[in-house]
Amino acid sequence: MEIETVTPPRIAPWLPPAEERTAPAAWRLRIRMADHPGMLARIAIRMADLECNILGLTVLPVPGGVLDEVVVRPATGLTKEQLVRAIQDEGCECSAVADADVHELVDASAATLVAASRAVADPGRYADVLREVLAADLVTVVPLAEANPGRTEGGHRAVFTVDGVSALVARRRWAPFVQLELARAEALLGLLDTVRADVSRPAVATCADGTSIVLRQGLPGDADGVFALHERCSAETLFHRYHTGMRTVPRRWLHRLLVPPRGMSLLAVCGREVIGLGQLIPGTGEIAEISLLVDDAWQRKGVGTALMARLAVIAAARGHRRLMAVSLPGRNGILRTAVRAGLAPDQPEEEGLLRITIPPNLLPRVPGGA
Repeated sequence: MEIETVTPPRIAPWLPPAEERTAPAAWRLRIRMADHPGMLARIAIRMADLECNILGLTVLPVPGGVLDEVVVRPATGLTKEQLVRAIQDEGCECSAVADADVHELVDASAATLVAASRAVADPGRYADVLREVLAADLVTVVPLAEANPGRTEGGHRAVFTVDGVSALVARRRWAPFVQLELARAEALLGLLDTVRADVSRPAVATCADGTSIVLRQGLPGDADGVFALHERCSAETLFHRYHTGMRTVPRRWLHRLLVPPRGMSLLAVCGREVIGLGQLIPGTGEIAEISLLVDDAWQRKGVGTALMARLAVIAAARGHRRLMAVSLPGRNGILRTAVRAGLAPDQPEEEGLLRITIPPNLLPRVPGGA
């Protein structure tokens, strides 16, 4: 018995109609218009007449009006020039039209948070993340001296200082950067600055003799270590710190030293031994008060400098711009320590009050201050 083999007919793969295959995915437009009721509706009606489908809308406030960023799926055969003329006929200015990807249609806040999480996981991607947040054509890392925000070649530019040494330069040909975008980018970089400083975790410092010490926040469980620190300190060291003739610290003070009201303590630890104690206590306005105590055997080795530098980083992350310390008149040890820590102290006042300015590279970014 013969069995006839039947070959099924070949089915061609499905393809969309030719006109759909040639249609662009999306266009991104920036339309400057007067902030009057009904203006956006008129633009939307005009786009509907041209069979454009509006996929996304972002309103960017600018001086003298608003700048609407609209993402549309254009009708087949419609040109960018025709769409621009239609917008101009409504009395608005279309400052830019660029091809867009529908995958970019994500809420700006959500997109920024996603980008931040990637940069936290990999700090080497700062430039890529900033390019995504700004919808820039290119973001490069250059030495700060070469950033020159006044340059205009290569399209529109925005410059962001990274660490006081280098800068991120964003370039975009299709549209200028507006203030809201710059503020969003500054807020993102400010978050990444705080993460990079990592103020909530211990830090490692190296003393002048090469010894490594750990700087970490003091906790109530450190009471015995802090008490032992005071026991080892000379009467002169304690007098410089507390301005009284005490020989040791009463145990009832230990909790307040480690957990000051509204403030924090910072310990310098070598092995299991507490060798230094710093405090940061918020004052009025943007000022915070600091104090230091270093074991006699560890003085002039950089322990106090490390404590003060770290306290300045923590203070800046908490929104303080100046520090204040009190020393005995005629004693300039705290002044020298501040200078070695890279801070900017004023000359001490007559009563021993020292005001210290935190340098700009440690201060948090101010949104919109690009």
